[in-house]
Amino acid sequence: MFSRKHPYLFFILTFSSLAAAAMIAISLLLLFGVKNSDFADLHKISGEKVGIIKITGVIAETQSIIHELKRFREDDSVKAIVLRIDSPGGGVGPSQEIFREVEKTVSIKKVVASMGAVAASGGYYIAAGASGIVANPGTITGSIGVVMGYTNFQELLHKIGLVPVVVKSGKYKDMGSPVRNMTEEERDLLQNFSNQIHKQFIAAISKGRKMNLSEVELLADGRIFTGEEAKRLGLVDRLGNLEDAIEWAGRMGGIKGKVSTVYAREKKFSFFRYLAESSVKELANRIVNSGFSAGYLWTAS
Repeated sequence: MFSRKHPYLFFILTFSSLAAAAMIAISLLLLFGVKNSDFADLHKISGEKVGIIKITGVIAETQSIIHELKRFREDDSVKAIVLRIDSPGGGVGPSQEIFREVEKTVSIKKVVASMGAVAASGGYYIAAGASGIVANPGTITGSIGVVMGYTNFQELLHKIGLVPVVVKSGKYKDMGSPVRNMTEEERDLLQNFSNQIHKQFIAAISKGRKMNLSEVELLADGRIFTGEEAKRLGLVDRLGNLEDAIEWAGRMGGIKGKVSTVYAREKKFSFFRYLAESSVKELANRIVNSGFSAGYLWTAS
């Protein structure tokens, strides 16, 4: 009926149906994940090889990285591991967890950190635990320090007529609250906390890089370095790209001839989870619950 009396309406309805079907198909594809063909299973590549694990973005989740480190560490066909780091850093706990797993792995087989565009703060923390570090001449690295901060909404709440009510069991339980000013005593406590975490960072670099504490302390004021400068200061071993790091790792692992690689499994992406985490509700929730945070994180702002 539509095709005879309303040809344009028929076309629009048909096109809309096809478009909707295509969107559903794409959504389902994203929901169940798309696996890159390069991320092959270990058993599909014969012979000795180098395992590659990518660490990208802000460091917050550790389970998958730790799992892949353990997987490569325990597989006899993987002779060495390359950590491809492209990260400005992240949470203190997550950075320390991965560093510890790198330490455990280095005692069994060689691990080389390959720095991409940026491997700063927590990104460098992880790299410091490796057997060797390769950076590009222009890689942003360093930023050895701790950042703590929060957003104070006190003035905003006052303007819109909201009065926060807090009931607490201890004097410092709401320290860093975004709805009141911080006291000097609280600031001193948080500064001391930050200093302790900073010392842990310095100690980890000193241990991993086999540098004196005094040497690291001179560089641990939060400044960033180019890869070239970092090499001169002893924070990096070699200048080169990912392929150079793979070659070096393979040779250290005893591989002769061409070095084959195997990538860690790519994390599956959920389309619906992405939508949920990007919703206005989620954003509002993060703002309301935005207490202070501490991290090994470099920012350009």
